[in-house]
Amino acid sequence: MQADSTTHESPTPDSPPATPLLAPRHGMPDLVTTEDGLRDVVARLAQGSGPIAIDAERASGYRYSQRAYLIQIYRMDGGLHLIDPIAIGNTFLWEAMGTDFAEQEWIIHASTQDLPCLRELGLKPQRLFDTELGGRIAGCARVGLGALTEQLLGLSLAKEHSAVDWSIRPLKNEWLTYAALDVDVLVELRNEVEKLLRDAGKLEWALQDFAAILNQPPRPPRQDPWRRTSGMHKVRDRMTLTIIRDMWKARDDYAAEIDLSAGRVFNDDSLVELATKRPKEINEFARILQRRSRVEKPPIERWFDVYRAALLTPIENQPELRTPSQGLPPAKLWQSRNPVGYARLTHARAAVLRLAAEHTMPAENLISPDFVREICWPETAMDQATVAAKLAELGARPWQVTIVAGALAAARLEREPLVVEADDESEATPE
Repeated sequence: MQADSTTHESPTPDSPPATPLLAPRHGMPDLVTTEDGLRDVVARLAQGSGPIAIDAERASGYRYSQRAYLIQIYRMDGGLHLIDPIAIGNTFLWEAMGTDFAEQEWIIHASTQDLPCLRELGLKPQRLFDTELGGRIAGCARVGLGALTEQLLGLSLAKEHSAVDWSIRPLKNEWLTYAALDVDVLVELRNEVEKLLRDAGKLEWALQDFAAILNQPPRPPRQDPWRRTSGMHKVRDRMTLTIIRDMWKARDDYAAEIDLSAGRVFNDDSLVELATKRPKEINEFARILQRRSRVEKPPIERWFDVYRAALLTPIENQPELRTPSQGLPPAKLWQSRNPVGYARLTHARAAVLRLAAEHTMPAENLISPDFVREICWPETAMDQATVAAKLAELGARPWQVTIVAGALAAARLEREPLVVEADDESEATPE
């Protein structure tokens, strides 16, 4: 299916200015804080019609958990609702809501961010329309909620409260207004995005992607997450790495214990400074860790014990500076480790960029860069049918396979690399 190559740009300077949306058009609701109030929400939503728009506010960067601290819901003729899941707590009504409306389409903007905390409550949609992803596939230049709303609805949303700490109680009125606006526009926005997709011949593509999000299993835990500490380029020996490992784990345990973002317990700069300077006295140790800590009474003795124990770690129990790579090596190493694979990769990337431009979407939405590397690395022969089967096995959607399989199979026939100005490693997995 040939897609429309028109890019849906943001309004030009000559376009009429967007109308500021300062209050929900569907009424500003009271905050629901009780089980009886939630029961009333379920009843009112049942009286409505059409899809259900939903959003969640988390306290990322403030709290350790990724739980929802506010739920916003809107349904046509079913009202707009703001729900405090912290005040209400665990109740069968969450799961009842998910069950009662399971057959309805749920509209979420950037759904992969909110689905985990919604599912934690028992809200498990079976049908999804993601306005952010839909906008990407349709070819919209900017797909943030504010930008997309301005572009497609002619309304501007204030975003000054997007990074507030939603775990604070009581929630401020201006924050609640901001949160209500996020779902006030979602049904109309969904309809406009669907129109763009339908007109471009891409609606089925988007629906396949939405279904894939719902069916995607949880990501496995990251191996050695402490290795992603900021400032690891300063580490030169295994003892320094041992201190970082043990202190990182102690910090993570404590952060989970008090539900505070780990970086607010003490940040990575302090952790690396501690490991590289190795203070001998507890006062200097405390000075380093407390410099940027948000903890009022940090358990310095607890962490100092961890630190001293790390210093006594025998060499055979210290982590290696480099661990064996999981999966394929970063693309920057291919030229030396697998020159032919590197040649194939340069041609494959160029082909994906060309096809993405033809179909007016970001290359990563046309096909995952990880999938492209998996196709290009093996030495075994792979014709187009084999490439298509491998892409499907990796998780590529049928529409993606149809578009890219032939180009990737052709790239696998190449033996000399394309000359490129720079190798983009933004997609590579750190060793």
